This record gives sequence, C-alpha cells and structure tokens, in this order.
Amino acid sequence: MRRFLLTVPNFANKMVGNKFVGKTAVLKLQKAGGNWVEGDRFFNRASELQALEERVRDGAHTLLTAQRRMGKTSLVRELLRRLGDGGGFEPIFVDLEAAMDPADAIAEIGARSRSAQGAWHRIQSAFANALRTAGDQVETLSLGDLKAKLRGGMSAGDWRQKGDDLLAALAENDRPVVLALDELPILVNRLLKGQDGDITPEGRQAADAFLSWLRHNGQTHRNRICMILSGSVGLEPILRQAGLSAHANIFSSFDLKPWNEQTAKECLEALAANYGLDLPQEVRVAMCHRLRCQIPHHVQQFFDHLHEHLRRAGRNKASLEDVDIVYQRELLGPRGQMVLDHYENRLRLVLGGNGYPTALDMLTEASVNHGKLGNDAIALFHALAEGQAQSVPVKDVLYTLEHDGYLAPEEGGGYRFVSGLLEDWWRARHGQHFVPIADRDVAAGPKR
Repeated sequence: MRRFLLTVPNFANKMVGNKFVGKTAVLKLQKAGGNWVEGDRFFNRASELQALEERVRDGAHTLLTAQRRMGKTSLVRELLRRLGDGGGFEPIFVDLEAAMDPADAIAEIGARSRSAQGAWHRIQSAFANALRTAGDQVETLSLGDLKAKLRGGMSAGDWRQKGDDLLAALAENDRPVVLALDELPILVNRLLKGQDGDITPEGRQAADAFLSWLRHNGQTHRNRICMILSGSVGLEPILRQAGLSAHANIFSSFDLKPWNEQTAKECLEALAANYGLDLPQEVRVAMCHRLRCQIPHHVQQFFDHLHEHLRRAGRNKASLEDVDIVYQRELLGPRGQMVLDHYENRLRLVLGGNGYPTALDMLTEASVNHGKLGNDAIALFHALAEGQAQSVPVKDVLYTLEHDGYLAPEEGGGYRFVSGLLEDWWRARHGQHFVPIADRDVAAGPKR
C-alpha cells in the first residue's frame, strides 16, 4: 500500500510542504496570510498527517478536536490535497458554516461533489428535476448557482431522501471518497437553538434527525465514504448540552495538540530566514514564553506583528524590548483584540444567553487570579447558579471551557488558563472593573 509520507526517525526533522528537512538546513517559510494554508506554507504536522491518513485507509470516521486557531482546517485541507494527488482517494471539502438547515447542507455537499466525476452523473439523476432547467449548461454553472438549484429542488420534507441518494452516489464513485465536513458544529448548534440561544424542543428534534441521517450513512457506506468532521467550536459540548452525544459514537476523536516550544522556535526561525530578519535565540524563547501555549496561528501572528514593528523602525534585528513592545501594544492592543474577539464570539454561540455569562465570569475570575480558577471559586459559581433559570449547568460550562482549550485541570484541583496570550487578553478586556466572586454577595447575582 502506497504511503504519501515518509517516516523519518530524526525527530528534529521538520516538514515544509512535501519535503522533510534536517535540523542543520536553513528553512524558509512564508507567512500564512489567510485562514488556512497548504503546500509550502504548511509547516510541521508530519506525524498528524500520517496518523489521519492511516485512519482514512482503515475506513475510520474522525472527529477532529482542538483549541481554536490550532490549524484544523489547514490540516484537513492538506490531508485532502495529498490523498487526492496520487493517494487513491476522491477528496471533497465542504464548509457548512453558512448552512441554515439540513437541506442547505445536502445542497452544499452536492455542489462540492461535482469534482467526483465517477459519481456526478448519478448525482445529477438524483436531482434531475432541480437541474432540468440548466440542461447542458449544468457543468458551467458557478458553485453558488449549482448549490441554489440543488437547494431549490428539495422540499422541507425530502432532504433525507435526497441526502441518501447523494451519498449512495458518492459511494459508487470509482475512487473511495474522503468527505470533510467543516463547521458541522455550527450547523448543529444553529438547528438546536432559538434566537435567544437556548435549545428548543423543535430544535432538538431537527438536530436529532440530521445527526441520525449522518450517522446512518456513515455506517452504511463506511468502506466507501470516510468522513472527517471539524469546526471552530467543539461538537461534543454542543451534543452534551442537548443530550445527543450518542450520535458521535461512530466518530473516533483525534485531538490536535499545540506545537511544542522547539517547533514554535523553528517556525519563527524559518519565517525570519524568509524575510531577512535576525531573531536571536533569546528573542524566540521570550516570544514562546509570552504565548505559553504554542498555538500555530498565535506564533505566526506574533511574528507578523514583530516583522511590521521592525520594518517601521528600519531595523532587521529584534531585541527582548521589541518582544515586550509588540506583545503589549499589538497582540493585546486594538489590532490583536480584533483577532481574539473570535474566541469570545464562538463561546457565546455555543453556550447561549444563559451559559455565556457564567463562562465569561469564570474566565475573568481566572485571568485576574494569576490564571487560576480554584475549587473555592467554582463552589461559589455553583451556589450563584442555584435558584436561577440557567439552562446550561456550571459543570457543562466548565466542560466546554476545558474541551475548547480555555482551561485545563490542575493536579490539586481547580483549573488554569492554558494560553498566556488568551489569559492576558481576557484580563485586559474584562478585568478592570471585575469583582471577584469571593467578594460578592452571591445571592445578589453576578457583578461585573
């Protein structure tokens, strides 16, 4: 069986694009410049790619989990690119962030499946009524127009049958299909909740129906369609809130970890080499220690701001003072806050109007207490929630914060912030007028 990655015993070796490069070579890396990267801009993750490829070849469905900005989408797209380029698979990447209901999701999958030529004529037959008006011009339709036509051919009640027909057609493709569904958790969350952000009985029924359909087809076509689910929010906390966790049991979790400090320093070195900067070892170490958690996007963001700072100063060598200035003024300043706002928005999306204030309070409590949320504080949050109309229990809020990488459990109990950058940002944004929970009249409710 052909493998597209080589196993290299020297763990100091890194992968840029398709090439392994020894630690003595000078690596050069371009800035990411977008939401996801591939090819020569894809740094490291050789072992993760190999592990995911093995899962695909074994026919295992995967739920990719990670903290935000860890590079899940880049990893999946790079995997699909390599599996499609001589790997023997038909890669299909589908972004479901804009999907409002199951019919939208089916239409999106159908439109993206046009590249699967071995299945496309069967898909056209399944949607013959919707595509009839396009006639011979269907191949020249834009992706948006094709999706609109497929969506227009589905009524509220027949999305399931159309979806079954679509995936059955993909299962008959000449090459096995790897179907990556990005932002599936956003769609499930949207189905579950009303405008106030709380789960409704109707929403739970709709999400249950869609997830049952996905689970059924994943089991039916297991050896012909391999699914990879990912998203900017975690699926498991959402399913746990709704009592629908059983729907995820056909998916094997794969946790994408942060870089270690050595990899982050090598990334900074490769970026510096590409742009002609001098980042001494002590500068790279200081940058990593500031971040504390080496999230790839944050490493590259730090370098990008430092590069611009040096460019404005007319210098190419960075100092420890430059690191402090850039961290405080840029990463924690207005420009950095625009990027980090994404964390807060996604947290509000997942926990809704009732759970989000508790999460915000807990994170702020930790940020003003040297990054720690102790057992005593947690007990007070439980007391605060008693007697209140809270749809998201404190234990589920903590589960979400741990699952999505905000907090990690401490050995002696309680939790701590994982990311130094996120901790400092949260304190700067919310900590100024915050009243610690131990100083409140708990019976009176939250005070911020």
